[in-house]
Amino acid sequence: MPSVDDSDDALRCVATFDPDAGERASETIVTAVAALVDDDPGALSPLYDAVDPEALDSLVAHARRADDAGTHELRFTYEGFDIGVRTDGRIQIEDANAPAPSSA
Repeated sequence: MPSVDDSDDALRCVATFDPDAGERASETIVTAVAALVDDDPGALSPLYDAVDPEALDSLVAHARRADDAGTHELRFTYEGFDIGVRTDGRIQIEDANAPAPSSA
């Protein structure tokens, strides 16, 4: 289940998946976003409208096999959220319409 941090009036969520256990980033994203909008995953627009789910999962799998490549991140927008998928299994979800944090 994703954890939500609603500090600074901006919705932030961190979800994780375990690629070594066969979990797929694409499925975790859809499940986490559905939980955030309190809807059924099937009611969301197809993930492939934002990113190719097979390519995303392949990228993660490849990065896991090339262990010395470090951690990579792919960012895209889906269902009004900015999504950041890291190859180490961390997914960050933020409201795409939230104002950028000030650097005061």
